Amino acid sequence: MASTAPRVESAVAIEWRREVAPVPYAQALADMEARNQAVAAGEAAELVWLLEHPPVYTAGTSADPAELVDPRFEVVATGRGGRYTYHGPGQRVGYLVLDLNRRGKDVRCFVHAIEGWVIATLATFGVESWRAEGRVGIWTHDIDGSEAKIGAIGVRVRRWVTMHGFSVNLDPDLSHFGGIVPCGIAEYGVTSLAKLGLTVSPEQWDEALIATSADFLDALDKAGRRTCG
Repeated sequence: MASTAPRVESAVAIEWRREVAPVPYAQALADMEARNQAVAAGEAAELVWLLEHPPVYTAGTSADPAELVDPRFEVVATGRGGRYTYHGPGQRVGYLVLDLNRRGKDVRCFVHAIEGWVIATLATFGVESWRAEGRVGIWTHDIDGSEAKIGAIGVRVRRWVTMHGFSVNLDPDLSHFGGIVPCGIAEYGVTSLAKLGLTVSPEQWDEALIATSADFLDALDKAGRRTCG
């Protein structure tokens, strides 16, 4: 039987969802997969979902079991790219369910646009950050001057509709990252805005992210025109 759900036109605004209470990872994954199907079918608007999780380790498609050093929290296999990642309180996660059918079907440009969005948002708090060749994620100077990761990126694309997205360390317990080799990179540490001396609430982070979202969406439009940086 054909679906009777109304078809959502591509011009419909993106839905922004902001959670206050932590969302269990498995629940978020199920909701995200359902939304992916609905967007692909034209039955729902695209989604930017901002939230936190209870402590969890997630395994991407390239996860190496040897990099799960101390599985002190639940470990969940997920379909995103990348290796092991930690999520937990004090870390803001952004899940993106966006339709790349309208944006050039270029995953590299999509990831590049996410990186630029996070970098621009961190800059609003006075934090200089950057991409690093050969190392996925967002990097900055730690308090000792060394290079450290402050944000992680991992995406999955199904029927050219995206899932997963990025995470940024506001004030997580950084010792929790010790249970894994974060993203398979052992040579560099992990830092947070709090460790850098900045107090940024989830609400403040979300507002800054929304304020810089126009440039992110413009970057996606440019990706559709094959002009991403």
